[in-house]
Amino acid sequence: MSVTTFAPETEARFALARQVADAVLFEGYVLYPYRASAAKNRLRWQFGVLVPPDWGADSEEHDFQHTECLMEPKAGATLSIELRFLHARRRTVQQARPDGGFDTVPELRLEDRVLVPWDEGGEERVEVVAAVDELLGDGVTFPFGRPAREEAEPVVDATGRPVGRLVRRSEEISGVVRLSARELDGPYRTLRLTAVVENTTAWTPEDGRGADRDAALPRSLVAAHLLMALSAGSFLSMTDPPEWAKGAIASCRNLHTWPVLAGEPGRADLVLSSPIILEDHPAIAPESPGALYDATEIDEILALRTAALTDEEKREARGTDERAAAVIDLADSMPAEVLERLHGAVRSLREMTGPGSAATAPVTEGFPDEYGVQRPDTPWWDPASDAGFDPAQDRVVVDGRSLGAGSRVLLRPGLRRSDAQDLFLQGRSAKVEAVLHDVDGGVHLAVTVEGDPGADIRREQGRFLYFQPDEITPLEDDA
Repeated sequence: MSVTTFAPETEARFALARQVADAVLFEGYVLYPYRASAAKNRLRWQFGVLVPPDWGADSEEHDFQHTECLMEPKAGATLSIELRFLHARRRTVQQARPDGGFDTVPELRLEDRVLVPWDEGGEERVEVVAAVDELLGDGVTFPFGRPAREEAEPVVDATGRPVGRLVRRSEEISGVVRLSARELDGPYRTLRLTAVVENTTAWTPEDGRGADRDAALPRSLVAAHLLMALSAGSFLSMTDPPEWAKGAIASCRNLHTWPVLAGEPGRADLVLSSPIILEDHPAIAPESPGALYDATEIDEILALRTAALTDEEKREARGTDERAAAVIDLADSMPAEVLERLHGAVRSLREMTGPGSAATAPVTEGFPDEYGVQRPDTPWWDPASDAGFDPAQDRVVVDGRSLGAGSRVLLRPGLRRSDAQDLFLQGRSAKVEAVLHDVDGGVHLAVTVEGDPGADIRREQGRFLYFQPDEITPLEDDA
């Protein structure tokens, strides 16, 4: 095992994955309206915070992350690990005195910005490379640490005259990465990889258990996550494994983190273990103009609202943090054509260029429009063409049973296409209210959840939950 700069090929793979990992690292770093005084920015960092063990024992925060996934390494393969996290730096603002000294102040007003106290996040990386064979048995342990530091940055006004300084203090932190692997029984050489990250910082709050979260953050690993790459071999998807591996995947324990395949689509030699649940091969939207940090919102809305801030609000945002200042500058300088790309982006369309696709199909004279697109005999939506469908009477066969309005089913949301809200309904029973057909020939069952006190209201308003036939199991056929 060694601490190293990765080989060029491995570094290239990590560089691609870091585009998404950066979104994890800085998720919620600073929220709209990007001012330190905003209520949203007074409780910082909500994801992947590993606190000191003596403090975390009496809180809802954790001092470790535990990742397990399956891999099929080739002979002689090595595993490269990159732990990434933010180290909080507490920044204070000081104003210069005529005698050359400095006084700590709540703010320092300059022409272009208002500097205020703030916790900045400095990116940290811990790199580990180990032969896969080393991980068998007891595995390997790699301790790491970062020393306490203090540095001062002079502040000058528009004329270049010194008017104060920013003092940044970071506390000492320490941690450990534990790696181990165990070979599984089966037809293929498959290993269960376990990667544990712990905060081992020895810190006992001066006021004991009463210390608040704010005091623990400078000694925490913030937004901690792992990138893991095999030099030869592949990982198995946790959400879409082969049939023979489903049992082993189900037995993997992942605590406070979740591993997904990452990097170049179509490859399976790199994993991102993130405190935020992602799908395999996550990617940044191509039309995104830059980091806005507030991923619970829509880029278009954030860009428009940020550009509409008052000049005074923008001054405070620019003084809050360099990253907040970059968001303000981005919104102010965004060309109209870039903003237009954010409006109405379609995610579900995919290019169809294979043999027999519409793009390569022969064109029948008289049918295609001026763009060469084949037109059907009827428009894509024609009320007359829907005359044969009746959601209240139509039925669909699932597992050999005919289901329609009034049937009872068990909900089994599909992991690959369900959102987090659907997953909360796993195993709940529901009543089918209607069977619907879409223009692409797909079938959807509109349901209400049994035991939902608002089911009658939903039924009256026609506000149902929708599942596809392979996401439900028949309980009984009432009709």
